[in-house]
Amino acid sequence: MGGVEDNEPPSKRVKTSSLELENLSNTSSLSEFINPLGGLMARPLPSQGREDMVGSKGVIKKVEFVRIITKALYSLGYERSGAVLEEESGIPLHSSAVDIFRKQVLEGNWDESVIALQKIGLVDENILKSASFLILEQKFLELLGKNRVMEALDTLRSDITPLSINKKRVHELSCCVISPSQHMLLGFASLEIETSNARMRLLEELQKLLPPSIMIPERRLEHLVEQALRVQREACYFHNSHESCFSLYTDHQCGKDQLPSHTTQVLREHHDEVWFLQFSNQGKYLASSSIDRSAIIWEVREDGELTLKHKLSGHLKPVLMVAWSPDDSQLLTCGMEEVVRRWDVHSGECLHVYEKNGVGLISCGWFPDGKELFSGVTDRTICFWDLDGKELDSWKGQRTSKTSDVAVTKDGRHMISLCRETVILLLDRETKTERLIEEEQTITSFSLSKDDKFLLVNLINQEIHLWNIKDDPKLVTRYKGHKRSRFLIRSCFGGTEQAFIASGSEDSQVYIWHRSSGDLIQTLPGHSGTVNCVSWNPSNPHMLASASDDHTIRIWGLNRVNLKRKEIYSNGTVHLCNGNIK
Repeated sequence: MGGVEDNEPPSKRVKTSSLELENLSNTSSLSEFINPLGGLMARPLPSQGREDMVGSKGVIKKVEFVRIITKALYSLGYERSGAVLEEESGIPLHSSAVDIFRKQVLEGNWDESVIALQKIGLVDENILKSASFLILEQKFLELLGKNRVMEALDTLRSDITPLSINKKRVHELSCCVISPSQHMLLGFASLEIETSNARMRLLEELQKLLPPSIMIPERRLEHLVEQALRVQREACYFHNSHESCFSLYTDHQCGKDQLPSHTTQVLREHHDEVWFLQFSNQGKYLASSSIDRSAIIWEVREDGELTLKHKLSGHLKPVLMVAWSPDDSQLLTCGMEEVVRRWDVHSGECLHVYEKNGVGLISCGWFPDGKELFSGVTDRTICFWDLDGKELDSWKGQRTSKTSDVAVTKDGRHMISLCRETVILLLDRETKTERLIEEEQTITSFSLSKDDKFLLVNLINQEIHLWNIKDDPKLVTRYKGHKRSRFLIRSCFGGTEQAFIASGSEDSQVYIWHRSSGDLIQTLPGHSGTVNCVSWNPSNPHMLASASDDHTIRIWGLNRVNLKRKEIYSNGTVHLCNGNIK
């Protein structure tokens, strides 16, 4: 039992007006004030018509609305305000029977608590038994904590066992009597239970068990508001902002201006075509590789500007790709049919060179533990290494030499590689079972989503396919519009919750699609040569990078001019969803 503290004092539950007291004293029956659940509820409202409802649609029951607000006030610690609302509205948070029940539980009057439980209006016998079990279990534990073993044992035999439920738990409790050390195994902190906190947690567990009309669930108002915000977010077609940008004052709606569409920086340190780039896992760095036989580590500053951190030299051939270690402390670079080098990100020092005699390496990647790595080889094998360069394993016949992409899921269990020109292999390393993604066209590259549930597949026919790979592979969406006829073009997931797809193109533009609908929503001109690769910053949904044959890297962000114009013409308080701007 655990959860959020309930700060509501039992003494502030029912505020009965003097008129009610007078009526009660002159009435032989309380039936007209007793609700069907068995407790004394609010005095009847003057009208049973529209006055019982609030809101423009007339679908919100006033009594429920007021009780939920009262509950929220108490939970926030505004006890006097909650009591005033109860008194002024004439709508108590709880019935008098429920207040008595809560009081008995908090005071540890266990027999009286079980009796009071019978009077709060429960009609479901199973709920009644389960609630009684929780109360008597707490009684048992407190007796045991006070070393009153015989009384605890009597409670277990005479009160708990006859309920005939949760026999496994009864057995566990009996073990506590025999062996106090069993107490820790069951998840109890100590036999010396901190009484008030334990009873409060018990009350919270009972609250989850009882019908919400009897005891309103904890933080119900917050849950309703969060639910409303979630619905707004899901309905927001261009949603690409941080959760901190949500406001209760207005309905949430992102515009197209929340997509990175403006060049904020052009990086010109490479001296030839830039083939590959990738942001680090935490988004603090960007690594790029080029036909100029170098790789560069760029640092992303807090203001969003990128600066050169290290230029990595040593390869004798063009650098095909890079791969970040899980903790971003190291970087792998792979030369074209050459070697893989491992670098220290902080110092820029080359820590190790991985190579195989007679063959070249064409891809590289890390296993989730950061202690092993893998590489595609020109002889159509995948080689596994430890950090010191010892070859641990080699898979034969699992891939072709034309495409270098290989991926491993974050749990290290599934390996994804190309086994034929049109077929991707999904291999479970534990069970050795295989699943296949079969395309009709040649596959040129693929990338794995952050949650490991989807695979983005680039095809030779100028299409990108999104596959759901959670179970049996299923084609979900197709993306079209970009140009590809000769070169290897890469795409990526990106934006808030990876709600967008971005890709390079041979027409020198970056293309952005809405992931769910497949709609092309943005094309970004600026490069003067083929855009080979794109990468979306995983920590900043407003930052996108693109690598081009024009020897440059472009960093894309929000259009500051449009944002400023929006601020000038906005009516009221401005709340910009713009990265670090608030």
